[in-house]
Amino acid sequence: MPTTRVLVVDDSVVVRRLVHAALSREPSIEVVGVAANGRIAVQKVEQLAPDVVTMDVEMPEMDGIEAVRALRAAGHRQPIIMFSTLTERGARSTLDALAAGATDYVAKPTGTGTVAQSVDEVAAQLVPRVLALGGRAAPAPARAPAAPAVPAPPRPPAPHGVELVLVGASTGGPAALTRLLEGLPLLDVPVAVVQHMPPVFTRQLAGRLDRVGPWSVVEVADEEVLRPGRVHIAPGDRHLEVRRVAGGLVARLTDGPPVNFCRPAVDVLLGSAVDAVGGRTLAVVLTGMGADGRTGAGRVVAAGGTVLAQDRATSVVWGMPGAVVAAGYAHHVLPLDDLAPAVARAVQTRTGGAR
Repeated sequence: MPTTRVLVVDDSVVVRRLVHAALSREPSIEVVGVAANGRIAVQKVEQLAPDVVTMDVEMPEMDGIEAVRALRAAGHRQPIIMFSTLTERGARSTLDALAAGATDYVAKPTGTGTVAQSVDEVAAQLVPRVLALGGRAAPAPARAPAAPAVPAPPRPPAPHGVELVLVGASTGGPAALTRLLEGLPLLDVPVAVVQHMPPVFTRQLAGRLDRVGPWSVVEVADEEVLRPGRVHIAPGDRHLEVRRVAGGLVARLTDGPPVNFCRPAVDVLLGSAVDAVGGRTLAVVLTGMGADGRTGAGRVVAAGGTVLAQDRATSVVWGMPGAVVAAGYAHHVLPLDDLAPAVARAVQTRTGGAR
């Protein structure tokens, strides 16, 4: 079995042991080294060439953000997973690290419970990410297997108005959302977003995206009206549903059980939007682990709406968009930089243009 080689970087001996114990539960993961700060980490990446790096944010001599910048500047492209605290400061630092070139992040245990419970918590978050991201660094086989058959895309939907644009993302999503909003002109429809993130992080993300492009970006509140020209981001740990009321479309935040192990979940958003506006939906599924969004995309297609998916080459992880494509629900599979123009064309053509 191929082994994914991991370098663990943290200034705390206790945390290094915790991460080592969590990763060691998976036979196909090997911890090849540890480092106590970013400066040592940069040296060990040069020496060990790991497939994946786990990186603490706050460390002496060189912190995690500086280390990410140094590694990317030196040409190292292996995935870097930040190990972050669930605080305002931790969220800001983690988003800084993602902007600097980190790939993903996991939250540190809250400190409650036993050591064994902390190991369980870290393993549940970290092992799937290491396996998914580490596969990108694995060497290609000498003889590539035959490509699996991919269902043909659905028939183009009948011309329809677009009342709502929906976006779902997970791993790699903050950078993808930034690129999408940088290229998306202001349109006369609201946008609703599910990005898999915990509380605090989604508020910080909304604040950052609000400074990108012409769109007003907010973390949406319960019963808030979904307004044209505004991007409404689901808050962490709350499902976002769309409801139609006399005054238009409103957001409904719920505490229902996780769907696809996620709350918020893309499937919940897409399904509720179809109930609210039918086929007058345009769904965009961006990079992310897992298959959240596949069922909802199927509902969008069945209702006569349109589904766009990010392509494999530009996705950090082609899990969510790949699942939509494999199910035959994507009308178009496009590179990240082509998605904003495609959304603009669809909305302007089918609604008569932005006002």
